[in-house]
Amino acid sequence: MYLTKEKDYNIIVVAKELEFTVLAIIYRLERKWVRSLNLAVIGINHKETPIEIREQFSFTESKKIEAGNSLLDGVTSEVVILSTCNRSEVYIVADDIDRGIEDTINMYKCFFKVEDTEDYLLIKKNKDAIVHLYMVASGLDSAVLGEDQILGQVKDAIMSSMELNFSKKVLNKLFQDALNEGKKIRNEIKISEVPLSTSYIGINLVKEELGSLDGKKALIIGAGEISKLSVTYLVEENMDKIYVTNRTHSKIKSIFDEFEGLTPVEYEDRYKILKEVDILVTATGAPHTIVRASDVRDLENKLCILDLALPRDVESDVEDNQNITLYQLDDLNKMSKDNMEKRERLSKQAEKMIENDVNDFYEWLDTIKVDPILQSLHERCLEIKDSRMDYINRKLDLDNRQMMVIDKMLMSALKGLVREPIKTLKSMDKNDIDSYINTMNDLFRF
Repeated sequence: MYLTKEKDYNIIVVAKELEFTVLAIIYRLERKWVRSLNLAVIGINHKETPIEIREQFSFTESKKIEAGNSLLDGVTSEVVILSTCNRSEVYIVADDIDRGIEDTINMYKCFFKVEDTEDYLLIKKNKDAIVHLYMVASGLDSAVLGEDQILGQVKDAIMSSMELNFSKKVLNKLFQDALNEGKKIRNEIKISEVPLSTSYIGINLVKEELGSLDGKKALIIGAGEISKLSVTYLVEENMDKIYVTNRTHSKIKSIFDEFEGLTPVEYEDRYKILKEVDILVTATGAPHTIVRASDVRDLENKLCILDLALPRDVESDVEDNQNITLYQLDDLNKMSKDNMEKRERLSKQAEKMIENDVNDFYEWLDTIKVDPILQSLHERCLEIKDSRMDYINRKLDLDNRQMMVIDKMLMSALKGLVREPIKTLKSMDKNDIDSYINTMNDLFRF
């Protein structure tokens, strides 16, 4: 069946209206994508904040979820929370980055109730924030320069955010690139060949204090990666016995599966075992101290305690007993002095690599500037096509086949109209894109 002249005329009118509409929306560029590329990091770390303050800013898993949701309820569109024993940092992407930073500061104040919170907060925006994360993932911003453990912690942070749908395209890409950077620096610069993890430094401090670990006994409290790493170092020594315990006993199964010769201990018996051992290493996630001064006041054997937890597991007053030597996280920098000069030289090479790769990430950010434009054009094309099809359906008596043909013709025409502008946008220099958008905003007041 052929269309009548009246139907032909109506379709021509619709097509002309369609053409003018599409030409207009080619220039309709939304401001929001420009703002959405703003990102920042807000938080505290070991550089400016003492341990007694840092431990008050420790995020539990439930607090991470609560904090992320509270920020996403505001102007923030993406969130990743990185919380370790040496840092509590919140990475955000926000339409209005200054508002996003303000919201994050208020979240810290609300969640942690620390006096003069803002005095301790590190705030970096855009490129500075990107460089900061690369430095963190590469171990170049750690208390112990080049330590390895932070890479796994960065990975855990982004995985958690992805599972909770807190992070999206920008932070997912940023954290993946930062992880790749950390791996590359470790492989090429080999900064970690001078091993200085907090566990390693702590074990060496204890070894220095005792003179040797041969024939000594140790108790490990905790089931996490730090405890496992401590066991790794201790089993390399010629020790007599290594006890392992944890409040939730089932959680230490993986340690016993990985290492032979360890002795399990009930958590309630930890003070009894302290009378038999030379070394205590504790690294739990408990929100309160688990070794109290009052319970070791009468301890007669010499004991070296390595507290690798934050918040701290061990009361500082345990050292009132002259038989006890206590090392905490802030003490662990002492052993890094011998290797610091070499690591700093290596870090300079790594920083040059980071600078180049940060520029690559910025180039990627420039390429995704076009994405919202393309999405808007596509959505607008569909909207116009559906609207015109509804109009044609009301005006003309067409069967389903004819409607499908016209539907395809309209969509093809729309795509044809926007094809060249899309190609031009994709091929534009980043400076030209910014200029183009600013001009369109000024001309059309979008």
